[in-house]
Amino acid sequence: MITDDELRERTQALLDEVDPHSVDQITFRGAQFDAGLGMVHFPEGKGGLGLSRSKQAVIDDVLREAKVPYHDLMINPIGIGMGAPVVLNHGTEEMHEKHLRKIFTGEDIWCQMFSEPTHGSDVAGIPSRGIKDGDEWIVNGQKVWTTLAHVSNYGMLLTRTNPDVPKHKGLSYFVLDMKAPGVEVRPLFQITGEAEFNEVFLTDVRIPDSQRLSEEGDGWRVAITTLMNERVALGGGSGGKGGGPIRSLVNLWNEKKDDLDEGTRKIQRDRVADLWIQSEVLRLTNQRAKALAKSGAAGPEGSVGKLMSAEINIKLHELNMELLGPDAMLHGPGYPMSRSEEAHTTGALTGQFLRSRANTIEGGTSEIMRNILGERVLGLPGDVRVDKDLSWSDIPK
Repeated sequence: MITDDELRERTQALLDEVDPHSVDQITFRGAQFDAGLGMVHFPEGKGGLGLSRSKQAVIDDVLREAKVPYHDLMINPIGIGMGAPVVLNHGTEEMHEKHLRKIFTGEDIWCQMFSEPTHGSDVAGIPSRGIKDGDEWIVNGQKVWTTLAHVSNYGMLLTRTNPDVPKHKGLSYFVLDMKAPGVEVRPLFQITGEAEFNEVFLTDVRIPDSQRLSEEGDGWRVAITTLMNERVALGGGSGGKGGGPIRSLVNLWNEKKDDLDEGTRKIQRDRVADLWIQSEVLRLTNQRAKALAKSGAAGPEGSVGKLMSAEINIKLHELNMELLGPDAMLHGPGYPMSRSEEAHTTGALTGQFLRSRANTIEGGTSEIMRNILGERVLGLPGDVRVDKDLSWSDIPK
């Protein structure tokens, strides 16, 4: 077993060999992947060392101290957080070779294509259709809330391939070339003025059967792998103790506290301290969830962090707005109606406040997270599902 000290030594050796400040992103992250330090819980030769997922924090700490500018959430959040684990668990060796390294380096950006206009939380009921035509599938339908689709090379596509079985059993999962004929991406502008989300129209899109992950009709099981890893990713990286969103609150508190009257200062100090404690509990909770996760196969524990992260972020950014006072009413130069090239570019505190509202929806609503925790973690009875054994085609639309 490789110790934490040995991991630190290996990471320092990488930094000594490949200076991240003098080479480009692809060169450095390619070397990190080849050294097994990219996704340490992945197998050797595939970006990792076969260790616990939690050990990635040891590597990240060394890289953070060295001020390495290339971070997963800014490079390829969906590809690294969800695409790579799904390809590893359900893809062929050829897919591993083709995709894993380029996902980590950011050469290939990925997006997730689950939700549809009529089905968000009930993803298993989606109506988009894939029809077999020889060695290809012809897919028609519409996806919505597809983060980063406008800059993505590949999409993780869930679609219905058999309408005559219960909804969970008639889905198949494909790796879609986002540049294929018939794929149209349109922006959805958000309250922040940016458009990181999109709607995607699929019109007679042909996908080779070789790009199917797992068996035909096994798409729901593959989708669950994606969703569980998404929740670990969204609940996830805090940038170390006191890092992440809580850092912005602490910095603002230190800047504004002397401007407050004594009574207000005491009240707000307690609120800042409480949110710092909650953020630290969240960080430790995510460490435990990652430690429990096998290579690329996260469990329902990630829903704890995802739910907690969404709730804390909203409270945290609301307090930021209170501390800003009248300045909180101003959002930069207005609404630029721009396309984001990254997942989270709203650097201003007002932008972060507006963006935080999406945290309770993306990756599964907070209500869905509570259902998952109740059923799969606490063992409580599940919701009544009257359509569970009906063929999808027989469900009233």
